[in-house]
Amino acid sequence: MNNMDYLKTKRILLVDDEEALLDLLQTILHEEGYTNIAKAKTMSEALNNFYEFKPDIIILDIMLPDGDGFQFLSKIRKSSDVPVLFLSAKDAMDD
Repeated sequence: MNNMDYLKTKRILLVDDEEALLDLLQTILHEEGYTNIAKAKTMSEALNNFYEFKPDIIILDIMLPDGDGFQFLSKIRKSSDVPVLFLSAKDAMDD
């Protein structure tokens, strides 16, 4: 198994409150050969998926309806150092 095949076996957790964006990300990842994907639209759903699915990487929106990505990251950092990639529609310098 080469490195790319190995990477495509990894579990990915997508967290965003916009269903269309979740579906788009999942489609793009599937087209690239990543098939082990879980999705969550809220922080509480993401936490449940995190503990049950045990992702190898998380793609995380900052703004969620029941919290934010920073709170989620703080909670999971107590037990994991899984890599996290933040997504954001925020574009102001203060953000």
